[in-house]
Amino acid sequence: MLRCPGPPAAAGRSQRWLSCVAFWRRNWKASAELAPGRASESSRPVRGRISTWKAPREGLAPLQALIVLSSCVHPVYSISGIINFCANNYLGLSSHPEVIQAGLQTLKEFGAGLSSVRFICGTQSIHKDLEAKIARFHQREDAILYPSCFDANAGLFEALLTSEDAVLSDELNHASIIDGIRLCKAHKYRYRHLDMADLEAKLQEAQKHRLRLVATDGAFSMDGDIAPLQKICHLASQYGALVFVDESHATGFLGPTGRGTDELLGVMDQVTIINSTLGKALGGASGGYTTGPGALVSLLRQRARPYLFSNSLPPAAVGCASKALDLLMESNAIVQSMAAKTLRFRSQMEAAGFTISGANHPICPVMLGDARLALNIADDMLKRGIFVIGFSYPVVPKGKARIRVQISAVHSEEDIDHCVEAFVEVGRLHGALP
Repeated sequence: MLRCPGPPAAAGRSQRWLSCVAFWRRNWKASAELAPGRASESSRPVRGRISTWKAPREGLAPLQALIVLSSCVHPVYSISGIINFCANNYLGLSSHPEVIQAGLQTLKEFGAGLSSVRFICGTQSIHKDLEAKIARFHQREDAILYPSCFDANAGLFEALLTSEDAVLSDELNHASIIDGIRLCKAHKYRYRHLDMADLEAKLQEAQKHRLRLVATDGAFSMDGDIAPLQKICHLASQYGALVFVDESHATGFLGPTGRGTDELLGVMDQVTIINSTLGKALGGASGGYTTGPGALVSLLRQRARPYLFSNSLPPAAVGCASKALDLLMESNAIVQSMAAKTLRFRSQMEAAGFTISGANHPICPVMLGDARLALNIADDMLKRGIFVIGFSYPVVPKGKARIRVQISAVHSEEDIDHCVEAFVEVGRLHGALP
């Protein structure tokens, strides 16, 4: 294992720190030069090139994926002949012609941006219209836009909760929820993943606090599993708690009309607060939001720091997201196509002998365990025209490396079958299948 030797003990703290930085930079360069098959590659971006290099040791190198394209292409294909199975483009709307046209039209009409935060001169009619549309889509009273859902999570807990309150969080919640909770002064409880007995025990312990908020992802992005919202809402009602759900990997495609996990599980009237994103199924550009009671949204407009101190969402992103919501509210046909395609991939992969985490979600983690194996399989999948990425520690726990496949509504049955065939061939090549 590489260890920074550091300067002499007599050196000051800043000198020791700079010495270690220089040491690691030298060794990162050496690692890149010695990476098999990479030494001769130029570092200059090449049109159509995809790079997925990662050092073989868990937790010691950045994961990179570089796609350089000269123009807009088919929503599934990254470059000619390469099928993208790792994007959050669940509904294919990021390249939908009506969504693109809406973005262009909004750009021409409202400009590139407002050079201001919302409360000064950064609010246009399109921002208010989109907030009203989001609230209507989720059947809530009001909504507030942020530059991202990460910002929405960073702004919520600090503004809502005080030192007299408590927040109870699933241990596998997204990093943005965890970071948002860290910012608040509330008492913090962490319950075991999807463990309702542990949640109940924590709720009993938290009865001494003024306000209790249960925080969970609706769908967990690394495992493809879904929070048991019916049980969570029942426990929350029993112990006088509110329920917050991050629907980033659910909005637009889970539930009969794509409203999310609360619609899927029939608890839309029991979930108090929803945060979600415009950067995945809803156009894929950027932006996030909180939707819920009008009084809460009014509070966030006055106290949520990411809202108060961030530039307003660019008009083009607003236009794209607004059109994506229009398409969803006009028809649920694209939503319904997702279930069949997800089932097709999951059933074929499990029949072939792979372990697929989660259930009935288009996030389909192919569990491999070993980080090097996940990396090598992802590299060989790319050679066969399938773009997927291996995930390992620290993104997921040690020993639970995987390749996260994400199904899109614009994947054809032939695309899915080709992906499965490639996995079977490469899996046997690397000993992941008999």
